[in-house]
Amino acid sequence: MTAPRHRTATAAAADDTVSAVVRQWRVVHPGLDTAPMEVIGRVNRCAALLQQAEDAPLRRAGLSRPEFDLLGALRRTGHELTPGELARETFSSGAAVTKRLKQLTERGLVERRGDTRDRRVAHLRLTDEGRELVDGILPEQLAYEKAVLSVLAPEGRHELAGLLGELLGRLEGSLGALRA
Repeated sequence: MTAPRHRTATAAAADDTVSAVVRQWRVVHPGLDTAPMEVIGRVNRCAALLQQAEDAPLRRAGLSRPEFDLLGALRRTGHELTPGELARETFSSGAAVTKRLKQLTERGLVERRGDTRDRRVAHLRLTDEGRELVDGILPEQLAYEKAVLSVLAPEGRHELAGLLGELLGRLEGSLGALRA
C-alpha cells in the first residue's frame, strides 16, 4: 500500500510565492524577523487565490460570494433580518448590503417587508425561489470547497481549521486594541 501523495508542509512552503518574498527580505534586512510574513502572507495569498477562483458553483448560478453570503445568512438564521442585521451577519458594510439586496430583490430571490411601527425599517426574507437556490447550491459549493482543500491530508485540514479558528477568535477579540 502506498502512502498518500500529500507533500509535507515544510516541502510545500519551501517553494511557494511567500517563501520567495521572505528570502528576498532576509537578504535586504537579515536582522528582521520575517516569521509573521510567513503566516499573514500565506493567509492573504490563499484568500486572493480563492477569490480569483470565484467559487465555480456560485458563478454558474450567477452569484458572487458576497451575494451568496447574504442569501445564506437569511437561510441559516431561519427568520427575517433587517439590512443592519445582515451587515453584521456577513461582516459587510451597510452600503454593500444595500447594493447586493437591490440586485437580489430584482432577481426575485429576496423580498422586503416594511415595518408596521417604523417605515424606515425593512425586514428581509428569502423568497421560495431564493430558498430553493440556496438549498440547491450549498451541497455543490461544499463539494467544490472540499475539492479545493483535497490537496491537504484530512488531519492537516483539521489542524489548519483549528489554528485558523484560534487566530480568528483572538483577532475578533483583540484587533481593535492593535489598531489604537
